[in-house]
Amino acid sequence: MKKILSGLALLSLSFAAPVSATAQSSLEGKWTNPKRNVVIDVDRCAGNSYCGKVVWASKKADDKVEGPLVGKQLMSGFRPDGRGGYRGRVYEPKRKLSGNATIRQEGSNTLVVKGCALAGLICKTQRWYRAG
Repeated sequence: MKKILSGLALLSLSFAAPVSATAQSSLEGKWTNPKRNVVIDVDRCAGNSYCGKVVWASKKADDKVEGPLVGKQLMSGFRPDGRGGYRGRVYEPKRKLSGNATIRQEGSNTLVVKGCALAGLICKTQRWYRAG
């Protein structure tokens, strides 16, 4: 029964209504990646744009990158795209790649982050979750 309810909950997220202005404003805060080994703090950084810096990383995640992971800016210049999401730049420290990205919220506790590098040849989508 738990599996059925969990499946229905996930299915309902995929049909979520467009994000309202109230939900968009909740972009600020702490978010964790799917492996829950990195936490970033998203905050306003210039005008109406958002940036995100690492505020916590597991030892294993930290060991995979050059230099300390805490303090690295992974998101920069995210501005509303006029369609309920945001566009900006992301940095992937493990591969030392930067690229364009989009973020959209699914409810108040899930971010869908899609980043592309090398002129769109390499793209990755992840779901990040509100931390804490």
